[in-house]
Amino acid sequence: MGRSPELANISRNQDFILLGLSVRQGVRDGAFAIFLILYLLILLENTLIIYLICSHSDLHKPMYFFLGNLSCLEMCYVSVTMPSLLMGLKSSPCHVPFTACIIQLFLFISLIGTKCTLLASMAYDRYVAICHPLHYPLLMRPQICMGLALSSWLGGLLVSVVKTTCIASLSYCGPNILNHFFCDVSPLFNLSCTHVALTELVDFISAVMIFCGTLLVSLASYSAIGRAVLCMPSAAARCKALSTCTSHLVVMGIFYSVVLFMYSRPSHIQSTDLNKALSVIYTVVTPMCSPIIYCLRNKEVHTVLRKTLHQR
Repeated sequence: MGRSPELANISRNQDFILLGLSVRQGVRDGAFAIFLILYLLILLENTLIIYLICSHSDLHKPMYFFLGNLSCLEMCYVSVTMPSLLMGLKSSPCHVPFTACIIQLFLFISLIGTKCTLLASMAYDRYVAICHPLHYPLLMRPQICMGLALSSWLGGLLVSVVKTTCIASLSYCGPNILNHFFCDVSPLFNLSCTHVALTELVDFISAVMIFCGTLLVSLASYSAIGRAVLCMPSAAARCKALSTCTSHLVVMGIFYSVVLFMYSRPSHIQSTDLNKALSVIYTVVTPMCSPIIYCLRNKEVHTVLRKTLHQR
């Protein structure tokens, strides 16, 4: 369906209204304080990890290279969605210009796509380390690691350019009210009065490529790791490896389960409070837990952290 220039102008001149989290007025201040503390905690955790990895040669390894990239991404990731969440708790509803909404959508899609690809790269790194330890220095040499990380960032950026361009070209001629705390794909689809098959097809293909593709790579890697661990002769080595893999799988499982539930449904399903609660999980909870599970429970990181504190 085509759209007139008048409709296009209306779309870009109007503000979107974010309803924010459905929190009673009496608990808004408490919720604001909690989310602000979580936001600062996420920034502090990931800043500490990046500092330790960059400043200590003991952590100049492929695994920590990917973890440093993940920490950098998590800081950007929460900084895209958390400010609008906090702003909505202070002044709801929150008015967001069309351009700002599209920019937030672009950054969010780019970062979530990069995160999925980075998680798959990290799973592959662990697969090579456990299943092919003799070939690890060759298969995960610096050029390969840099290529995987760069591909993750550029891949998320490319998908976001295509997807955001299609969504931004739609017309929004109704009451521009988004039942969400940030500009997300599904709420914008629901508001559009010019749904086109091409945009929905691009949305579906990108979801399959990014979410399902990286999930299959991660599951295949951890399945191979599981088989290799069960064949280890030492019970202590098996328990250590399984403990690490299990904690990683829990974080990935929560993240992918929520994301696939949110983005695999038909676009016409309306946003609900359940959607917003699930969005909090993958935009706040998993970024807060990832540094603890991936790094701060690691013995090498503990050793480096103790050295740093002792020197200070």
